[in-house]
Amino acid sequence: MLENVRPPAPYDAPVHNDHRTPDENSSLMDLRIDRSKRVKDARSEAQKEIEDYRKQKEDEFQKFEKEHTSGNKKAEEDASADADEQVKAIKAAGDKQGQKVVDDLLRIVTDVKPEVPERVTQPGQA
Repeated sequence: MLENVRPPAPYDAPVHNDHRTPDENSSLMDLRIDRSKRVKDARSEAQKEIEDYRKQKEDEFQKFEKEHTSGNKKAEEDASADADEQVKAIKAAGDKQGQKVVDDLLRIVTDVKPEVPERVTQPGQA
């Protein structure tokens, strides 16, 4: 049984069959550099496209917001004008009858007429 077992092979580093000339090595480096440059260019172009898309969507949103808030501004202006008219009417009524209201209030406050409530029994009426 032990006859078929071979001793382990000594550790050898992998052999590279790299028999390229210096010109071939430089052309490989140039290819790698070109590839890296293309990747960087593609990345920057993609970033630019993302920024352009973001700007386009932001412009669309601003336009949408402007269109839909203009109705609200009109409604606010109408409500403000209506409120101003009502305030003017109240002030006019106050100017017209204000002194009468003040006189009536002073008369009621100063002319006291005490009355016994109906639910309270008066002394001697039991």
